[in-house]
Amino acid sequence: MKNTAIILASLMFASCASTSSTAREEATAFDLDEAIEYCNQQVHRSIRNLCNDSTDYSMIPRNIQGADSVWACRKATPDEWCSGFWPGVLWYDYELTGDSLVREKAMRYTGELGYLSQRPIFDHDLGFLMICSYGNGYRLTDDSEYKQVLLASADSLATLFNPNVGTLLSWPRNVEMFGGHNTIMDNMINLEMLFWASKNGGDKSLYDIAVKHAETTMNYHFRPDGTCYHVAVYDPVDGHFIKGVTHQGYSDSSTWARGQAWAVYGYTMVYRETGDKRFLDFACKVTDAYLKRLPEDMVPYWDFDDPAIPQAPRDASAAGVVASALLELQGYVEGDKSAEYRDAAVEMLASLNSPAYRSGEKRCSFLDHSTGHHPAGSEIDASIIYADYYYIEALARLKKLETNGTALASL
Repeated sequence: MKNTAIILASLMFASCASTSSTAREEATAFDLDEAIEYCNQQVHRSIRNLCNDSTDYSMIPRNIQGADSVWACRKATPDEWCSGFWPGVLWYDYELTGDSLVREKAMRYTGELGYLSQRPIFDHDLGFLMICSYGNGYRLTDDSEYKQVLLASADSLATLFNPNVGTLLSWPRNVEMFGGHNTIMDNMINLEMLFWASKNGGDKSLYDIAVKHAETTMNYHFRPDGTCYHVAVYDPVDGHFIKGVTHQGYSDSSTWARGQAWAVYGYTMVYRETGDKRFLDFACKVTDAYLKRLPEDMVPYWDFDDPAIPQAPRDASAAGVVASALLELQGYVEGDKSAEYRDAAVEMLASLNSPAYRSGEKRCSFLDHSTGHHPAGSEIDASIIYADYYYIEALARLKKLETNGTALASL
């Protein structure tokens, strides 16, 4: 394909409701370069709103809700898990555009997170915090200070590993609430920092921890059909699996969309880092479980089993996570399966790029219609920073794929 072509996904999903071929083509027409330019414009709008001579760069965008048009920011603290996504957005925008102002702001915001690598571990989210900010920063700058922060962060994250269980403890503060060692599906994403550290000067045991976590999660965190629980609970002493429950989904037996998205992304990454076909086969299994339940526009409802569907809120963030993962996964499989995954990713991005999901003029974010923590009534039908992060990551991967024939995949 041409680097700047308008991409048309070849649609092959029998699970989607049928429409006329003309309507389907219009829905999936996708100008990649225009989407990248849109993101750059929105980034500059955000910078104008956020930055001046007295800016506190430790206050980092989190969401835009209701009638608001600018980012609500939160202090970069150990318990604010989203602080790495805005620096990551800036790094990806810089990579795609070469914009020097954006690079300068990426460095400023990233620098506010470095102290977290020297503090006692709060929870598993240290991976999100550091991979998105320092990880992308190191990938693009080769700054040795960034490398040292990542290595220290990986060592800190590894202290959550319980060898009796075989996973990282996700939420130390919630052991009593769940009745044991809790591991959430989101934690799969944080394994990337352990893999990276193990091959960039860190202890080789970090690799073993990451693999064991992925194996244990694969064995206990999923139902036979490939859908996942949000939380797996284990006995911290003898390690036996106690139960699978939800925290942010509709029910213990439902499939929370973003949780399934983390599984797709996580096992794709684990296959990349290990080359172990068990993980590739499993990545395909959890991906197919996700794809077959999508609505026509490829953007999931917040939970696939919410009885309020089709009136239930969507979750654009889950669509961004999966689109990004699929652009990597399609390179690990062949033939029709590769085409299916690539086309699904492009169709997801086309939907997110449409007026139905773009924030456009009304907000300075990229995307509307994400759902954060529905049971808690938090960030429902909002713009959320991690939705923007995975969306622009997917655009960067697609651009790399169109230009070089291989998707941007790793740190």
